[in-house]
Amino acid sequence: MAGSSPAPKRLESVVEAVGVSKDFGVVRALDRVSLAIRAGEVLALVGENGAGKSTLIRIFEGVFRPDSGAIVALGAQRVFRSPADAHAVGIRVIHQEPDIIPDLSIAENLFLGDLRRTRRIFFDRGDAARRTRQILAEFGLEKELEPWTRAGDLGPAQRQLMEIMRALRGGLRVLALDEPTSSLTEDEAQRLFRVVRRLKADGVAIVYISHRMREVRELADRVAVLRDGRLIVDRPIAEIADNEIVQAMVGRPISDLFDRSERRPGPPVLCVRGLTTKRVKDVSLDVRAGEVVGLAGLIGAGRSELAEAIFGHDRSLAGSVAVGGRAIRLRSPADAIAAGIGFAPEDRKSQALLLLRSVANNISLAVPDLISRFNFVRFGAERSIAASLVDRLRIRTPSLDQAVSKLSGGNQQKVVLGRWLARRPKALILDEPTRGIDVGAKAEIYRLIAQLAAEGVALLVISSELPELIGLADRIVVMAGGRIVGELPRGEAKEERILQLAMAEALGEVGEARIN
Repeated sequence: MAGSSPAPKRLESVVEAVGVSKDFGVVRALDRVSLAIRAGEVLALVGENGAGKSTLIRIFEGVFRPDSGAIVALGAQRVFRSPADAHAVGIRVIHQEPDIIPDLSIAENLFLGDLRRTRRIFFDRGDAARRTRQILAEFGLEKELEPWTRAGDLGPAQRQLMEIMRALRGGLRVLALDEPTSSLTEDEAQRLFRVVRRLKADGVAIVYISHRMREVRELADRVAVLRDGRLIVDRPIAEIADNEIVQAMVGRPISDLFDRSERRPGPPVLCVRGLTTKRVKDVSLDVRAGEVVGLAGLIGAGRSELAEAIFGHDRSLAGSVAVGGRAIRLRSPADAIAAGIGFAPEDRKSQALLLLRSVANNISLAVPDLISRFNFVRFGAERSIAASLVDRLRIRTPSLDQAVSKLSGGNQQKVVLGRWLARRPKALILDEPTRGIDVGAKAEIYRLIAQLAAEGVALLVISSELPELIGLADRIVVMAGGRIVGELPRGEAKEERILQLAMAEALGEVGEARIN
């Protein structure tokens, strides 16, 4: 790639951990890990939160030093005393929150410390602009970004790409990406994937940290699984199945993650009849007490839009919603909440959580009537409710006062669920409840869903992961084009059949595909 140093020689190993261990007090974060990072290869590094992934990457990056073992880079044993030492041999890490200076421009961030001067004391703006435009062109960004665009005005994907551009200037040999798509759209993620493949073709070694199996399968040549600080698996991706990877991560078969006991649902609790909005067309469905109904469909099928309509976010043009046999007038989410409906939206950070507020504040948001008197918050009542739900949901937080932004994705999701459990809902809608969380946290969410069903809650679960829906649901309703196009009981719910129904509208086969 122009603007970067020549592609590194394709070594068997660019950097390698040899028997590396790291302790933090009495906690062993890494236990004799040996792992090679190879040039021209994408290595997927996976594991639950706390498995040791971040610790290992920070050792490669020079943030931590191993307590025992060694780091070998470019054929020689190295001691990285700081990230600058790692950068000197071409190792760069891009974290979930890219390290940019928001008030500087793209050009200034890219060439910080290397801004050429004119004959006077001022830096050469023309030279910086020319070099920046050249780099932007290499990444296909020359039409959407200007050199003097303020970095703080960039989107998440653009900030990540800017970090990669900056890394390339230093003779990049190893690039580690930590959960890089956590805040990206599908189109933005695909752009990032193209850059990853391009760097791999140039001989750069890529370490890709992710819990998203689809991305791991799409990008990786090899997968390494860490569990409790130990390296459990190090194999070519083509030689290992997804369920084997998951089992290595959690220490048990994937089938054990789901409660497959037979449920006996009660009478209908959530009844939707002919619901129509601008994006939902004549939808009717029932969810019974103690039943888990899965909602499947392709992107744009209308699943989230249906959930938002049931919850009163979108005004209905026709149709009705009833809870427990009583029709509700949906003018706003407050009406849905008063009727006993809870809703955990897909984007918890922007739609469900007050990130700078505490765990206790976030859990109590849905129960102001239980924690206030005469318009004054009873902090004792708030903390009592929050404490009981933190205990029940096993929310890992140092205190009830911890800002939610500091929690892991799985624990943030539990806070959202805890909010609704505080209200004891009759019906609960969960839109992508395990998106962005690790396998261990997913297992706990699955356990909670089964527990709520056993307590008689009617659950409508939206998920893009078909194995998840099949494992959770008593029956699966499939949507396409804003309509319901089919329904499958648990015994007939297979991935192939769900996809056939989901794609039926595009193929002009909705009539034939509908199952009554």
